[in-house]
Amino acid sequence: MNILNEKGVKTQQIGGTHYVYRDKPYWDKSKKQNRHAREYIGKLDEGGTFIPNKEYLRCQNEKELGENSTFQSSVASRKFFGAVHLLNYISENTGLKQDLFKVFGAKLGKKIMSLAYFLVLEGESSMYRFRKFAKTHKHPYELPISSQQISDIFAGISEQEKTAFFSLWAKRCLKEEEYLAYDTTSISSYSEMMKQVKFGKNKDSDNLAQINLALLFGEKSKLPVYYRKMPGNINDVSAVKKMLADISFLGINKANFVLDRGFYSKENVDNLYKNHHKFLIAGRSNTDIYKNFISDISERITEFANYSIEHDLYCTTKETRWNYEYEDRQGKKQTKKKIIYLHGYFDSARAEREKNSFLKKLKLAQEAFNLGNHTDKEKSLIKRFFIVTDCENCTLKNHNQEAIEAHLKTFGFFMLLSNNIKGATEALSVYRNKDVAEKAFFNIKNRLDMKRTKVSLEESLEGKLFLQFIALIYISYIHQTISSHDLYKNYSMASLLDEIDVIEIFEYQNKKTHFSEITKKQRTLLECFGVSF
Repeated sequence: MNILNEKGVKTQQIGGTHYVYRDKPYWDKSKKQNRHAREYIGKLDEGGTFIPNKEYLRCQNEKELGENSTFQSSVASRKFFGAVHLLNYISENTGLKQDLFKVFGAKLGKKIMSLAYFLVLEGESSMYRFRKFAKTHKHPYELPISSQQISDIFAGISEQEKTAFFSLWAKRCLKEEEYLAYDTTSISSYSEMMKQVKFGKNKDSDNLAQINLALLFGEKSKLPVYYRKMPGNINDVSAVKKMLADISFLGINKANFVLDRGFYSKENVDNLYKNHHKFLIAGRSNTDIYKNFISDISERITEFANYSIEHDLYCTTKETRWNYEYEDRQGKKQTKKKIIYLHGYFDSARAEREKNSFLKKLKLAQEAFNLGNHTDKEKSLIKRFFIVTDCENCTLKNHNQEAIEAHLKTFGFFMLLSNNIKGATEALSVYRNKDVAEKAFFNIKNRLDMKRTKVSLEESLEGKLFLQFIALIYISYIHQTISSHDLYKNYSMASLLDEIDVIEIFEYQNKKTHFSEITKKQRTLLECFGVSF
């Protein structure tokens, strides 16, 4: 059929070229009259033959794929379904599907789930390969999603929709007395078009500009709760204040936070008190509160009563008062005394490792100095631990044994501060559980292929990060189950998913759906997740 014979298809000559368009009439409510819009679909060559443009070809291709898929599924379909069945179960069991549908609607919600399934099962593959995945796997959306559609989904996810989703998801995830591990990582980028791509402290040691990604992770639920993107030059200390504002906006009140020493500052602790949050945070060794506390406990820390068989180290606790500084309603600075628990720890094995590392570093600095090829860091060590006769030229005389011995006494110690955990062993258990966030970042960067942004536009990155977050929920759930059933001794996550992925689903028109044979091994694995066929 000639395209020009279709209803509503017309031509327009512009500068000697005949363009083909569809005339689309519509009612203008404001002007209360019929109007017309033009959708250009191609042009005519010199012989009058229709030459379609890319958008027309894309639409026709997707229409054809959709019709074929609809026809085939209505007659017969045979696709892989085992791993998808597991992901469907997780979607229902966690309430993730319900929250996605409530915020994005069923159609877009299914697309987001399908793309997340692809990331989980084919994480190292580029998104454009989703169409191949869709041909072999049954998935929530059922139809293929083109590269252009994926880009449109990325760009179309709004800040309002993300906020609405996080509000629902956070309420679902936060268990009673849940501790939220907070951490950040850097994601390198080659893009020069995104405003937040900046040079900063790159945690992967890449010599590239970056964005920073902050993540909240539930220690009990073992699931990611919230994330936010930050400029690459924002450090960890300054990120906490914004994070507290974000979670307040999301309706997360009186949360329990676990933070490593990179987030420690007096201002951050004051803000945690101000917002009535419970916290556990590691102290910095260069602060007065750390130095005074470690000095106070160093002589008695190795007493038998302080030994913890659970953690195989020595620990003790001191209850004291924190000088909480705030501004009153008139803007005047005020100070209150707040209860805080200082937990001190000494690990003899760690002390020995730190001692050996320090002595080796100091010896290498001495040798480098004598050869005249020392670095600025090595020069700093020389000035601190050697007797220098000429400060300007840093002329070396001898080592300072007193300074070295004083420094050696600080090794093996670390401190945690909390406003609610009274016991040192409990505090350390909670703190060590924060590695769930570190494992999550590993999964984002490796299994979900996010070591580089791989997008150049801000809007696309926002959508891609959100999709990565949804995929991370599935991966975290799977990881938790594999760990709790001690399955890692026989499987990696990829090999486990591959094992169950080959289970097929057969669908025929007007006939009952059935599945391929399920082996004893596959059934046992699925039972660990509470899944059955």
